[in-house]
Amino acid sequence: MTKSGWQFQGDQGVFKLKHPEKNSYLYFPLVNEAGMMSAITPNLHGGITSGHNTFLMEPVSVEDLHNSKASRNFWLHIEGYGAWSVSGNSAKQNAAQFVADDEYTEMEAGFLWHKLTRQNAELGIKAETTSFVPVKNDKVELMKVKITNTGNASLALTPTAAIPLYGRSADDLRDHRHVTSLLHRIFVADYGMEVQPALSFDERGHRINKVTYSVLGAEGSGTAPVGMFPISEEFVGEGGALDWPEAVVRNLEPLATAGAELEGYEAIGALRFASVQLLPGQSVSYVVAMVISDDRIVPAKYAAEYLSEAQFDALLQENEAYWREKLDTIKFKSGDAEQDLWMKWVTLQPILRRLYGNSFLPYHDYGRGGRGWRDLWQDCLALMVMEPNEVRNLLVNNYAGVRIDGSNATIIGSKPGEFIADRNNIPRVWMDHGAWPLLTTMLYVHQSGDWEILLQPQTYFRDIFVKRCAERDLSWSADNGNKLTTQDGKVYEGTILEHILLQNIVPFFHVGEHNNIKLEGADWNDGLDLAPNRGESVAFTAFYASNLLELAELLTYLKQNAGIETIELAEEMAILLDSLSESVDYESIEAKLALLNQYYDAVTPVVSGKKLKLDIEKVANDLRTKAEWAMAHLRKNEWISNKEGYEWFNGYYNDDAERVEGDFPQGVRMTLTGQVFSIMGGVATDEQVGKISKAVDRYLKDEKIGYRLNSNFGGIQQNLGRAFGFAFGHKENGAMFSHMTVMYANALYKRGFVKEGYEVMDSIYRLSTDFELSRMYPGVPEYINEKGRGMYTFLTGSASWLLLTELTEVYGVKGSYGHLHLEPKLVKAQFDSEGKASVETLFADRMLHIVYRNTELLDYGQYRISSITINDQPVSFEAVGIGGLLHRSVLDVLPKEGTQRIEVVLEQK
Repeated sequence: MTKSGWQFQGDQGVFKLKHPEKNSYLYFPLVNEAGMMSAITPNLHGGITSGHNTFLMEPVSVEDLHNSKASRNFWLHIEGYGAWSVSGNSAKQNAAQFVADDEYTEMEAGFLWHKLTRQNAELGIKAETTSFVPVKNDKVELMKVKITNTGNASLALTPTAAIPLYGRSADDLRDHRHVTSLLHRIFVADYGMEVQPALSFDERGHRINKVTYSVLGAEGSGTAPVGMFPISEEFVGEGGALDWPEAVVRNLEPLATAGAELEGYEAIGALRFASVQLLPGQSVSYVVAMVISDDRIVPAKYAAEYLSEAQFDALLQENEAYWREKLDTIKFKSGDAEQDLWMKWVTLQPILRRLYGNSFLPYHDYGRGGRGWRDLWQDCLALMVMEPNEVRNLLVNNYAGVRIDGSNATIIGSKPGEFIADRNNIPRVWMDHGAWPLLTTMLYVHQSGDWEILLQPQTYFRDIFVKRCAERDLSWSADNGNKLTTQDGKVYEGTILEHILLQNIVPFFHVGEHNNIKLEGADWNDGLDLAPNRGESVAFTAFYASNLLELAELLTYLKQNAGIETIELAEEMAILLDSLSESVDYESIEAKLALLNQYYDAVTPVVSGKKLKLDIEKVANDLRTKAEWAMAHLRKNEWISNKEGYEWFNGYYNDDAERVEGDFPQGVRMTLTGQVFSIMGGVATDEQVGKISKAVDRYLKDEKIGYRLNSNFGGIQQNLGRAFGFAFGHKENGAMFSHMTVMYANALYKRGFVKEGYEVMDSIYRLSTDFELSRMYPGVPEYINEKGRGMYTFLTGSASWLLLTELTEVYGVKGSYGHLHLEPKLVKAQFDSEGKASVETLFADRMLHIVYRNTELLDYGQYRISSITINDQPVSFEAVGIGGLLHRSVLDVLPKEGTQRIEVVLEQK
């Protein structure tokens, strides 16, 4: 990086940041597959949890990171000086921070570990604190503190680890905070202490609790602490605080030893270690483990596995190897080595989203864990190229959340395929939900060639809500389970293809006053949630229209290439395929809604269970007719121009049935979402794409924060959505919302507007890595606010889209029903000085290293593929535009072990 801020070290994505504590809101994730989810800051603040009801340290929002005094702390009482914190988290050090830089600090991090170095030259002391969550089945976070005497005189030190133990549900943070401390049962053992609350007080009721929270520690050699301060108020002392605790400041004797049992107080894992005399140049290390367990533990067992320097170092090495192997499934190498390393952090983000969901990191202080429906499908986009072995099962399981009315479950369980009736019994439908599964499933089909997944049977979700949550079926009971049944009480199953068809055909008929699909509870932009009656989403009408066209082409492919003549569908679905019997006038809103209501009545409360065999070509023609009608409708009715001569697509109608984009007294109103799907799905003609790009540059592009999600609508829009209550330039109201910005780039690339797409992608990279403004670690944020700060870091669906766009569009590595389609859209600046750019990725169960050679340094539009070799052997390919198609048979003969090198020569067109 040329800018100030963090700097990459080496070629594995490790980065360093000097004086990290001088930046607010920074945090770093530490996590494992067992369910330990931590966040750690430059002063070792942050949360530790395994779920909404099981926080080891208290839940924190970003403001708590610098306002709260609770953190992972490790104290030294230095003879002749007093209390000193290795994290700088002491009243004395905090006060000195703004007066003089008498301590040097540095943060270093990699996949997935965090190291803080703090050095005080006057005291002659250096502390290196390394933290990570081991790749084990235990929910454990480990911390090693290495103390070195860097001075000329010996140091007499008394060390104390101090980890506040919250030990309960996030709900108890304000609701009965003190009362729930009365439930605490504290058990002191040789290596530390456990807290096991007697009951859990949360929305599930007052239950006997088994979950235990522990802080254990030992010297690097494995020697246990000499005693403990288990009760927080005794550790801090009367009038004391966590950043100036009496037990440390006065170097008090420990109050408890192994065997002590206490109850009814706020707990702290304050472990006192034996005093040590450190000679110049000497070091001593301590290891601390923070544990969440399902029941009481055997501390000695954990001590043997985790509490020595040798064990810590071995586990850290194992951890680094684990994440390196996982992230090496996709590697980019371009003319910009810094950006390639940044992409490694973007590659990590979809995995973090899978593990954390949308909660448990300081910015994500909402929700109760888990993911939403949209997340299930978008996260799969990246998993397709990173963890492909699990994707088929995930996809099939996810379809169990679809309702027979084309809507879907909104509460996702923790297990694959687990869906729950709405937690608060609030009927709500996001109208975009049905659009995403096809996109994700088709990516899988193209990558794998496994079109048979479409014929896999799956159940349907059922709860009290019917007719897209417009009505409640009072005859339904949760005792009946959550699966759709037939008239004879059997669980009904339809193919995955049937589920997809329903999700895309039902919305086609579910239209508002302008014959666009109703907005309902909201679409992709959850902030557009105040137009449930007359609101319409033109943007997603375009998405659904392109889906219908893609489905028509899919059915045609299945007939021509798989010999499938008929498909089996629930007999009630014949109503929706109107052209097979009596065509409906699509211009007539009343006729469309009447047909839809006829279908709803046919599938409520149960289905017959009978199937119809339908001619696949006739179904394809029905879908194509619907798609073409919708596209023509949008081009005719939603293409707008303003008085400055710019043209683009309107994206929405509000709850007063008014068009929301165009010229208004408050100024020009425009949304990026309204443009993305019309471009991506082919609704916009090539000429229109060019005009849209100019309009976006005029009204949404901002040099400081990138491409805004919308222009300034000039005030609260109670007839459209809560988003406009946010200050302009923040979150869904006019920030650079990465997800839609990346999708805009993806759409431009898809349509061949490569220069424009590159500018969008490059702006996201530049904004995210401009540390002076973004103040974030490497990666892509959910959004960039008015000041240029990266917000809601690490957990964002935009990372999946960015990774996918880079791989399939920029580097042009994509599947086509299992065949490998290479069509690079790299601009001249993305090749190195020798004219090379490459990507390593999994495809057809093989690791491929695809190298593009552009020795003449031609720009996009000037080159085409002239030859392809695999492991230095020429292979034949089918020319497709400027790209080439390698048939699956060519790849299937390659060994699955090792990496196969594919070299692609680009030459002048």
